[in-house]
Amino acid sequence: MKTTIDLPDALLVAAKKRAAESRSSLRAIFERGLRRELAEPSGGRRRRAPVIKWVTAPGGLPPGVDLTDRAAMHEWLGRQR
Repeated sequence: MKTTIDLPDALLVAAKKRAAESRSSLRAIFERGLRRELAEPSGGRRRRAPVIKWVTAPGGLPPGVDLTDRAAMHEWLGRQR
């Protein structure tokens, strides 16, 4: 079946380049793209949630640091610089 579509120039140029590089026709490029698009569940591609890699390290409060005393914490931080 023949049809006419309106594409941005840059997209058509990229498709023609890909067709030439892969030694296939522009029709084959469009057909593969449409088949991929239609094979996916509706809603398009879904990105996988990024995997969070938790890093744990031994630690704790340095000796002499009291979390309830802000002034003492700031003083301790100032000494660490």
